Amino acid sequence: MNGNSPGDNQGEVLSQSEIERLLSQVQAEDTATTVVKSGGVKTRFKNEEVQSYDFRQPAFLTSGELRKIRIRHEEFIRTLAAHLSIYLRLEFTIQMSKLQTLSFQKYAERLPSPTHLTLFKVEPLKGVCLLDVAPRLGLTIVDRLLGGPAHSVSFSGELSEIETALLDQVAQLILNEWCHLWQKIENVRPVLLGHENNGRFLTSSAHDCTMLVMSMEARLGDCTEQIELAFPFHTIEPLVRLCDAGGEVVPREVSAPSGRLQWNPALDDVSVRLNTAWHGLEMSARELTQLKCGDVLMLEENCFDRVEIRLERQPKFLGRLGRTGDTWAVELTENVKS
Repeated sequence: MNGNSPGDNQGEVLSQSEIERLLSQVQAEDTATTVVKSGGVKTRFKNEEVQSYDFRQPAFLTSGELRKIRIRHEEFIRTLAAHLSIYLRLEFTIQMSKLQTLSFQKYAERLPSPTHLTLFKVEPLKGVCLLDVAPRLGLTIVDRLLGGPAHSVSFSGELSEIETALLDQVAQLILNEWCHLWQKIENVRPVLLGHENNGRFLTSSAHDCTMLVMSMEARLGDCTEQIELAFPFHTIEPLVRLCDAGGEVVPREVSAPSGRLQWNPALDDVSVRLNTAWHGLEMSARELTQLKCGDVLMLEENCFDRVEIRLERQPKFLGRLGRTGDTWAVELTENVKS
């Protein structure tokens, strides 16, 4: 005997259309969020349109602040590429890939393994920051520092102490250049703390700490890899606030006249080797071995009017040999067409 009342419809069988309607309602519930606005008005939004906010860590940058940070870091990348090219005596190109905020946990989880992480502080600010250099790029830089051609090197383990020490010199150059961005508003300097090769072992910040992460694509020789700088928000926040107080940052190239090159002041103190040579006498190897003291070499009469001036072994000017006081000198007369 069935104890259900006549109005009880537990025994009813749903049609296919009713089942599909129920499933679509459940799916809509899962993909939408109810937002209560002022006055108690409820509105439904798609999940991807709603951004969660952690009131314990209110550290998201506004769009205006991100724009100012991006402008500063684009300037940083330009000067850094110039400095590294000079330091390594080979073209080093860098492009910004992404500038974003991530939680420390998400940042650590997305790090490749193994990698080469340099932990550092920006004195006198708080927090431990990170510089991540792909090991293959690091080894290519080391190869170049040791006089190699900067062909990409395969990586099959941890970096040696010598390789790490050489990369620390490059890391110091990168971080000095980054700190130079803020010298007008804050006297900051980098201090290297240590290294790590696996993001799972990082404990430099709390899991929910918000990080400002800048990803860059770097190319040296035939090696193209990633470099990342990551800063805890409580490190970057004072600089952002001081930047806001000082007004908008304008890139240096904006003031340059259209169509004209502008000198990069980062190159002011760079030493360049200059030498001179002239062409006017050719000898065979046998004749050269037979030379002795007292022999006279016959030169072309105008060879001293066609002296070649070379910058880092590259011919740049032609000049006329002469003297100024007791010193030999060369008067520049024309450019060498490349």
